[in-house]
Amino acid sequence: MFSNFKIYNQIFVRILIILICFGCSAYVFQYGLIYTSIFICVVTFLIIVELYLYIKNAFVFYDKTIQAILQNDFSADFSKHKSFTSYASLFKLYENLKENQNEQISKDIIYRSILNNIETGILILQKEKEDWNIFLMNDYFSTHFKVPKVSKWHYLKNQLPSLCSIIEEQNFNEIKTSLQIRVNKQDTQTFVMQSSRTRTFHQEYYVVLLDSIQKVVEKKEKEAWINLMKVISHELLNSLTPIRSLSQNLHELVQQETLSNEDLDDMKQSVQTMLNRSNHLQQFVESYRKLAMLPTPQKEKVALTEIIQNGLQLMTPLFKKENIEVYNLVSFNRWLFVDKLQLEQVLINLLTNSMYALSNKTNRLITLSAETKEKRLFITITDTGNGVEPEIEDKIFLPFFTTRKEGAGIGLTLSKNIIEAHGGYLTYQNNDGKTTFVICLME
Repeated sequence: MFSNFKIYNQIFVRILIILICFGCSAYVFQYGLIYTSIFICVVTFLIIVELYLYIKNAFVFYDKTIQAILQNDFSADFSKHKSFTSYASLFKLYENLKENQNEQISKDIIYRSILNNIETGILILQKEKEDWNIFLMNDYFSTHFKVPKVSKWHYLKNQLPSLCSIIEEQNFNEIKTSLQIRVNKQDTQTFVMQSSRTRTFHQEYYVVLLDSIQKVVEKKEKEAWINLMKVISHELLNSLTPIRSLSQNLHELVQQETLSNEDLDDMKQSVQTMLNRSNHLQQFVESYRKLAMLPTPQKEKVALTEIIQNGLQLMTPLFKKENIEVYNLVSFNRWLFVDKLQLEQVLINLLTNSMYALSNKTNRLITLSAETKEKRLFITITDTGNGVEPEIEDKIFLPFFTTRKEGAGIGLTLSKNIIEAHGGYLTYQNNDGKTTFVICLME
């Protein structure tokens, strides 16, 4: 009945029929048609009962659907009710919310899968009133620290008191530190801990990341070895391939019964080429040995100005030849406890690097400056060269990496090793078209 009407239209029609029936009953009663009037009243009563049941069922259906939405229960199937156009908007709302929930669940599964496959301990806490509960603990955290995936903070505190006490001492604020954790009476392991606190949609979360220092070091060592082996294998193949080819050629020539003058010339040229490549390989190995066997710094008390002046004095003839201007802006002196010869070598290497960087420039300028800050001495060497291309910035300190055909690729690596042996560091900066190398030493 009225299947194509909206609910409010159906209710209006029923009320209108009831009113008409009451009017008809009163009308026929006036003419003494008592039984007819009673019959109409009975029909009216039945229509009222039907109206009540219809309204009740409509509200019950709506109420059940709303309760299902509020409880995130989207298991119902409304396909059999598709003909009920009165509920079209409700069905559409339900299906949209169901689709959004399924999409959210899919994303949640993907995110959790990603987090569970990361070799970093991840712990996410969610604040509820004044307490913190565990929102997420990835597989690595649970497996590495032998902790079950508990949901309450005090359970985790019983399992990992060293970690939880640090977090509580900082009042669940952002932390970046290292800590030692013992797992099941095993050897103590050192971890780098980073945490952050964030709020979203009236919910507050606390994210903790734990990286094993041993894992980080092993990863960096592996990357360094891979890069080093690439360079070494490339250099060896560049020499061994032509040597092997020339050896085969010589072998074929000596198998002949007679040798022409042209054959003798080929043999001389082949032997000379093999000698040159062998010399190059020897130099390459010597360079590697120099890096691998860096002597321990023989430290002595020496003036900063003396080191800089000695380095500039050795490089001055080359600077004049290349028309390079050098400004020494170091206006103060400091006594350093360093290996004088090694530090001079670093200065010469960096100045040489700057000199080659200026080879194709019209404005050829090198500036030396120094400053002290927080008990550290910073020596900067700046040139107006082209700088280092962004794609090779992370390779300039690798052994044997060079952009010059005649370069050996050990100058910057050797310099970095020397400064680190003195307890400092060497960094590179590229600002406003100027290239700067910074030497940092403890005073």
